[in-house]
Amino acid sequence: MNFPNARLIMKLPLQEARLSDTEPIILPLARRAGGDAQTSEGRRGDIAFDRRELTQILNVYGRKVANGEWRDYAIDTLKEKAVFSVFRRASETPLYRIEKAPRLARRQGAYSVIAATGLILKRGHDLARVLRALDRGLRLVEA
Repeated sequence: MNFPNARLIMKLPLQEARLSDTEPIILPLARRAGGDAQTSEGRRGDIAFDRRELTQILNVYGRKVANGEWRDYAIDTLKEKAVFSVFRRASETPLYRIEKAPRLARRQGAYSVIAATGLILKRGHDLARVLRALDRGLRLVEA
């Protein structure tokens, strides 16, 4: 095969993409929960976590992985919400889901932590405060 444009591409200088704290991270070929591959065109309306939010979530995730409690995660970007799912094993249902739903921002808050049973553990406007629901450990109760 002959690629006539290959020389033109190779002559362009490599440019580093500038990262923004507010722009969402777009994963163009990520598998979606519905089963179809996400393409870069036509999916701009999906809700996603921005860099600051992902940093906070991954800090909690890293602590839990270091403790041996969690092992895997998945990120889904949907039209209504963005979901960060946490798994004990990759083949199971998620232990927790961290959801961002901007349409609820004025009411209960855009962020929520949901257990595997569907119980909403915490909901609020501040992601750091909502993520504290995952840091609570088991306590010994004396009778």
